[in-house]
Amino acid sequence: MKAIDIHVHLHTGDKRTKGSTAHADAQKHFGKKAKPRPGADELAEFYRGLDMKAVIFDVDAETQTGLRISNDEVAEAVKKHSDVLMGFGSVDPWKGKIAVKETERCIGELGLRGMKFMQATMAFYPNDRRFYPLWEKCQKLGVPILFHMGTTGIGAGSPGGRGIPLKYCRPIPYLDDVAADFPELQIIAAHPGWPWHEELLAVAVHKGNVWMDLSGWAPKYIPQTVIHHANSLLQNKVLFGSDYPLLSPERWLKEFDELNMKEEVRPKILLHNAARLLNLDLD
Repeated sequence: MKAIDIHVHLHTGDKRTKGSTAHADAQKHFGKKAKPRPGADELAEFYRGLDMKAVIFDVDAETQTGLRISNDEVAEAVKKHSDVLMGFGSVDPWKGKIAVKETERCIGELGLRGMKFMQATMAFYPNDRRFYPLWEKCQKLGVPILFHMGTTGIGAGSPGGRGIPLKYCRPIPYLDDVAADFPELQIIAAHPGWPWHEELLAVAVHKGNVWMDLSGWAPKYIPQTVIHHANSLLQNKVLFGSDYPLLSPERWLKEFDELNMKEEVRPKILLHNAARLLNLDLD
């Protein structure tokens, strides 16, 4: 196995059948023509051919979008393709106790390995105390949670960004507070966090329970301060992620090979850090 791609999207439920204009915006932002998202079988075959594992998930933002996702579909895909796919669940924090119960079901019954949250589309601040029961449950279950950080391709370039505010995705204080209040909760900060990438680096250096994935950015565009920290202080907490299908892992890996990275750091970022976080036995 060459690598673990910790950031791969799968559309389920209403999002699979209805699609969205936000998806078209994101495709355009990444320089692609909008096309149907790959299904689970296609994803599995694709990553099998790359000799990689992939962590797949959808995003539940039903309160804001009216669209329902299906954690069961993610779990079914993982069960069918367990050699190559792993899954994270997702719940809309605004659903309160229902979200907490669904989180418990995702981990305890469906066998998913973590939970995914996208604050901009869900419209919430992670450090809002109303959502602390959710983080408490994830900490108790011993699973990582993945928060979106920085800007997003969703709504990018459209008038008003389709009403999606970026403010929810700032690392300090919103992510930093959660990391401080839940020290046993492993938190993955998705994406380098631009334009607040230096805030995110500060949080990841200061908080031992905060990791960072490099998804959503072709490596040649990742800020140099992020590359420097990935190559030094944060080499044991940085993860490979592509954001597929918006950015292909082939392109990401090609450009990653061209970066001035220490040879001993490369396998950590591509494989070993994620394996440690997800408690995978590579043997």
